[in-house]
Amino acid sequence: MLRVGLTGGIAAGKSLAARTLQELGALVIDADALAREVVEPGTDGLAAVVDAFGPGMLDAEGRLDRPALATVVFSDEDRRKVLNGIVHPRVRARAAELEEGAAPEAIVVHDIPLLVETGQHRNFDFVLVIDAPEEERIRRMAADRGMSEEAARARIAAQAGAAERAAAADVVLVNDGTAAELVEAVRDLWRRRLAPLNENMLAARE
Repeated sequence: MLRVGLTGGIAAGKSLAARTLQELGALVIDADALAREVVEPGTDGLAAVVDAFGPGMLDAEGRLDRPALATVVFSDEDRRKVLNGIVHPRVRARAAELEEGAAPEAIVVHDIPLLVETGQHRNFDFVLVIDAPEEERIRRMAADRGMSEEAARARIAAQAGAAERAAAADVVLVNDGTAAELVEAVRDLWRRRLAPLNENMLAARE
């Protein structure tokens, strides 16, 4: 089993890369999806968030008010660390459960936005980073997510810089062209690097 850590700055194109890898046959474990799962109503994760941040973090239906929480944590590093301390251990435990169910010959891709920031890149056989120029990422966040430039820059500032991610990567794919070009780059990486590496690992264990 080849374990791949996938990451990239916000709006760099990581989600498109993850979908492409899944289409190629990888088991993709999405940390963002798990982060939502572990704070669903009735979970101990949501209870811990309310204990730490107050009942104002819930909407009228008793679900986590993500925009309200984001406003708090993206402007305060200490508060963000508190949230990460609640969510990250629960996400990692759930991701481990999902990986345990994978076939021995699978390529398992962990899609983790804060892979480098949390030091988890050291736990993988291969680290793939998707990057894009900062101004292009800001443009995408404004066009696709309706974010202000100030909010977009705050999100970028809360993550590792491009140099830090590149230092942790086995491969960096720069997404500064079309979506089709990124898809082809991911497919080429699968053919040339990931599939052969997985085959070599399996052969070495026989």
